[in-house]
Amino acid sequence: MARIRPGFYSTIEYIGPRPQKPKRPNFFGGWVIVAISVGIGCWFGRPLIPFLKAAQENVSSEQAASLISSLEASGSPAAKLAAAALAHSGEHIVFDPSYYKIAYPNGDVAPGKGAAADVIIRCFRKLGIDLQKEVHEDMAGHFRHYPQLWGASTPDTNIDHRRIANLQRFFERKGETLTPTRDPVDYRPGDIVIWSLANADQHVGIVVPGPGTRAQEAWVVHNMGAGMKWQAVLFDYKIEAHFRYPAAAEAATVQATAIPPSPAP
Repeated sequence: MARIRPGFYSTIEYIGPRPQKPKRPNFFGGWVIVAISVGIGCWFGRPLIPFLKAAQENVSSEQAASLISSLEASGSPAAKLAAAALAHSGEHIVFDPSYYKIAYPNGDVAPGKGAAADVIIRCFRKLGIDLQKEVHEDMAGHFRHYPQLWGASTPDTNIDHRRIANLQRFFERKGETLTPTRDPVDYRPGDIVIWSLANADQHVGIVVPGPGTRAQEAWVVHNMGAGMKWQAVLFDYKIEAHFRYPAAAEAATVQATAIPPSPAP
């Protein structure tokens, strides 16, 4: 019988994969990924909120017509601007922020096209105020006071007034600037609101009353990409700036010098 040396043990041959040590389950990994995914979806999905609300807020042309009539009867420039915005909200406009060569003054892009700033331009023209001309004249004399974001060295009557950043600077210089709040009572029909969106873009709209029994609420008329909308989305985005234009003193002058409408035949 063979002697076994001390410290020597016979081994059993094993064929197969090396045994693996069980991994400890990572409890937080999956939940962290889910939380991040939900957060990203909410952040980038915020611009869709108005589109979703549009399907729920079934406003009618009759409700708009009733409000337009009462706003125009007040005679104030702000109320007339809100009335113009409500009338414009019923028009079919394809969102188009493209650069176009247009006439000056009172130039406009083709009917049926336009972006957020074009809503403001068109509604003010109903009051006899040509922001294309107003913005150009102020930029021509104070170009360095306006945002230098587009590499331009001189004013451009084709596009300057269609840029929200330029409108914001113009209203800061010529209008009444109010502190943005989250209180609806601080917003009146005819006010101009500029928002900062989640993607860092700016957006602009006009404050108007709500429809029917919601007439005391502050709604807005705007075009965010899905055409003209009359919606309760005032506080859905961060309000960056809040203006009234013309300012109070100038508005009184505009009202006093306004030409009354011709009587109906």
